[in-house]
Amino acid sequence: MRLVRGRAATPTADRSATATILGRTAESREPALRVWTPHRQVAFGRRDANEEGYDAAREAARVRGFTPTERSVGGRAVAYTGTTLAFEHARPIDDLRQGLSERYDDATTTVQQALAGLGVDATAGEPPNAFCPGSHSLQADGKIVGIAQRVRSGAALVSGIVVVDNRAAIREVLDPVYDALGVPFDPHSVGSVAGAGGPAEPGAVARALEDAFVGDETRSVLSVGEFVDAED
Repeated sequence: MRLVRGRAATPTADRSATATILGRTAESREPALRVWTPHRQVAFGRRDANEEGYDAAREAARVRGFTPTERSVGGRAVAYTGTTLAFEHARPIDDLRQGLSERYDDATTTVQQALAGLGVDATAGEPPNAFCPGSHSLQADGKIVGIAQRVRSGAALVSGIVVVDNRAAIREVLDPVYDALGVPFDPHSVGSVAGAGGPAEPGAVARALEDAFVGDETRSVLSVGEFVDAED
């Protein structure tokens, strides 16, 4: 498995790296994994951009020190504080119509096991009015993990967010952001790995996720810059 580490220079470059990882996986048939701490930002989803209060929501993020960005897929707004982790697991597939539920189940179980090894007893589901509400989440004294999936010809990308620490900062920025968007949000629904008894260090959580996803497979480690620049 290709293990890609680090973040790119900008949020836009990070999204480009994700597209590269997915495309390379489709071409090479070799799975890839990336776990990193994205730049401090509030990433808005496509539905958010269509809301009447979108401009006000972006300004609410900006004045609190979070760069507003947009992503083409995914649900509602997500805040990355600098300690928040993102992960993406690209897997080769043969049929776009098969395996969606199985990949979600595999990723949920894998993340749950990684967190258990760190002393966090996370269970499936999320509290009411959580950030970026979805059907594939984990909670432990609040929502700490959200998982999504993107599929293209030849490859599937299962990705997610893990709130490691600084949940107070996430609550403080998402409360006015969701209010401007007119979307229900309970600040107390935000949890964190640290708040549930795990480590507050993103690196420790990242390595646990890497070990859980890679398992016994042989890993080739590259920085994100090396991977994007590499010739297959």
